[in-house]
Amino acid sequence: MSTFDTRMEAALQAIADRGQRRVLAPARLMPGGRMERDGGALSDFSSNDYLGLSLHPELADRSARFAREWGAGAGASRLVTGTSPAHLALERRIARFKGTEAALLFASGWQANAAVLPALLAAAPGACVFTDRLNHSSLHHGCAAARVREIRFRHNDLAHLEELLVRHGGQAPARLIVTESVFSMDGDRADVAALSTLARRHDAFLFIDEAHATGVLGPAGAGLSARVSGGVDLVMGTFSKALGGFGAYVAGSALLCDYLVNACSGFIFSTAPPPSVLGAIDAALDLVPGMDAERAHLAALADRLRDGLWAMGIDTGASTTQIVPAIIGGEDEAMRLSTRLAERGMAVAAIRPPTVPKGSSRLRIALRATHGVGDVDRLLAAVRECR
Repeated sequence: MSTFDTRMEAALQAIADRGQRRVLAPARLMPGGRMERDGGALSDFSSNDYLGLSLHPELADRSARFAREWGAGAGASRLVTGTSPAHLALERRIARFKGTEAALLFASGWQANAAVLPALLAAAPGACVFTDRLNHSSLHHGCAAARVREIRFRHNDLAHLEELLVRHGGQAPARLIVTESVFSMDGDRADVAALSTLARRHDAFLFIDEAHATGVLGPAGAGLSARVSGGVDLVMGTFSKALGGFGAYVAGSALLCDYLVNACSGFIFSTAPPPSVLGAIDAALDLVPGMDAERAHLAALADRLRDGLWAMGIDTGASTTQIVPAIIGGEDEAMRLSTRLAERGMAVAAIRPPTVPKGSSRLRIALRATHGVGDVDRLLAAVRECR
């Protein structure tokens, strides 16, 4: 074994000793909010397929049609030969959906966040960057890649953000605020309208990650930023959650997108998304605006679940969305509860540090519009029994 092998083995053992070693478990999504794992069917409360579109026949059919028409791959990066008329047409659709001048496709949300932030900050050396302390790891990674020090404000505490803007931002050449609209582990929302007002007051650029809001919240599922027309400078979102496919987008001004085409290494040096991916996105954009009934059903299920967990004395934090954390506290207890629920036919992921703060290990319950009231009631009964 090489020195690196020995060190990796020791590092893995240290992770295992902390009870945090993770393994890959093959699974397959099934209709009706279910999944198949280890040869058995389970009620699936872990996937981010919030509208159930990953199995929608129109997404599969259009994905195949785009592949037949345009081929299996894009062939190159966007600036070489990888930009097809299908890419440009889809970007125009995304911009209309988000109510912005322009949009760009990216391979994934993680890639977009990690690549776009360094590009933005390269245009404004010395900028102060203000970030919510519970931002997704990809946003923190983007700031680290830009070699900037994050000024972190308390989670969703805009008074604290303004205090930091006054204290640190006044003498800076530029200011950047980075946050999510729906937080992936807590299921709570940022006040996007108030953030926009605050950003304008301090001449700050506002970057909003809408990965878990796109398709589910806002007018026609366009996200929370769509309620603040022109009030957010850059919106990032994904197609891999409520839209049932894969990939990500950045939406904003024509100037912003033109700049990123010329300065964002993650865009410049990545092969363009393949045609099959574009087809699934195109179909989802046809369907999502007309899914108000599914969005209302999803919201009602989440309210029912929160009420039931509260009645058992289980903290659900500030969740107001389809993501409902059942905060248990200890890592071992959260893992045991997840295991017991799996034994009863329910897949509910246990989330532990470092993904969430120490002492806040939880079941992260992700609801789908394809769940029914009975699914939620059975989950609540199982949690009550297992505890």
